[in-house]
Amino acid sequence: MGYGCTTCIGNSGPLPEPIEEAIKKGDLTVGAVLSGNRNFEGRIHPLVKTNWLASPPLVVAYALAGNMNIDPHREPLGQGKNGEPVYLKDIWPSGEEIARAVEQVSTEMFRKEYAEVFSGTEEWKAIKVEASDTYDWQEDSTYIRLSPFFDEMGAEPLPVEDIHGARILAMLGDSVHHGPHFAGGEHQSR
Repeated sequence: MGYGCTTCIGNSGPLPEPIEEAIKKGDLTVGAVLSGNRNFEGRIHPLVKTNWLASPPLVVAYALAGNMNIDPHREPLGQGKNGEPVYLKDIWPSGEEIARAVEQVSTEMFRKEYAEVFSGTEEWKAIKVEASDTYDWQEDSTYIRLSPFFDEMGAEPLPVEDIHGARILAMLGDSVHHGPHFAGGEHQSR
């Protein structure tokens, strides 16, 4: 689990070493099922070449099945304790079950749970900061600096002008994406 750019761009950590070795040795095409929007080759992990988008319950269903080569509406996801086939319909909640669960949720529960969401933990509260409506940029900081891109920008944008004499830095196909936040290694550019 992480915040920001982790799993969605392959920064959630390595696969177990025997799995990575098997993928490389067998030149395997392995996949992931996810409910996010990162269905690009290598975005979940550099060695995961295919990704399928699905609802969260279907992510669980395919995980139970262990592969994508099934029709979860017609084929069993696995076997129960006594060896009987377990189908998606067996674990999918009915409309009645969903309605009962929804009845248990109230606006007050949300308000109570999130009433202090912006207060922070005791550690967060202990951080000494100046009271201000804007961030107090530190000119000598080597960690976070005020971006210079807006230094000479006025309230009104400058007119758009033609660009002359520009050169191509890289000509890439339409499935190549790259960022400084990707996990390093041989699969840096995705």
